[in-house]
Amino acid sequence: MNLPFQKYQGAGNDFIIIDNRGRQYDHLNVAQLCHPKFGIGADGLMLLQNTEGFDFEMVYYNSDGNISTMCGNGGRCIVDFAKGLGLFETHTVFKAIDGKHDALWSEAMVELQMQNVALVNTNGTAFVLNTGSPHYVQFEKAIDTLEIVSKAQAIRYNETYKAEGINVNFAEILGSNSLKVRTYERGVEDETLSCGTGVTACAIAYSIAAGLGDGMHTIYISTPGGNLKVKFNKQNRLFTDVWLIGPATKVYDGQIQI
Repeated sequence: MNLPFQKYQGAGNDFIIIDNRGRQYDHLNVAQLCHPKFGIGADGLMLLQNTEGFDFEMVYYNSDGNISTMCGNGGRCIVDFAKGLGLFETHTVFKAIDGKHDALWSEAMVELQMQNVALVNTNGTAFVLNTGSPHYVQFEKAIDTLEIVSKAQAIRYNETYKAEGINVNFAEILGSNSLKVRTYERGVEDETLSCGTGVTACAIAYSIAAGLGDGMHTIYISTPGGNLKVKFNKQNRLFTDVWLIGPATKVYDGQIQI
């Protein structure tokens, strides 16, 4: 059987996206499809499905084949995919594993509303929070020269986090409201070129570390795969109206025999 798919990337985070509204692709070998040698190659795979009360449902798998928590860059990419299917005009409401998401589409940008964040913990000098997926944020200097995989694995597999796993981010403050971020993602078990929920976590952590006041803030973030923006309303340590903003690019249409 030939499986039609589209390959997408959002700030270098790459995905296989499949129209599964007919539910004919419920039992795919996701790990093989995501494998760069034996399949298409991707950080993750998404199925777009019908669900009552929403324009569509996003079902996301990490490249290891396991169902995953929310993926921000994937969410922006599947919005562009859904736009191509004619499911909405410029505003959509869809369901993901962490609940309802609003999104705004334009030719150059997709704006994805993330979940509110009400709990930000610390672990030493690091921040630990959930932005749809769990994240560990450590501020460092000169992160371009860091060997982040070994440093991240020491955190991801330590006694505190190894059971559930955690995504590990290293962030460098470039200036006022400006960060550079590198991320190690669980499930991929390697550094990815960007991570949407990760940059969201870094932006929120920065607002606390930098002592930003209450109100709306926009944080500009550079990742190895491209540039993203995160905006949110900060009220003490409650973060609402959180938006992840950046490009979503279709790379190609394809078919693969399964």
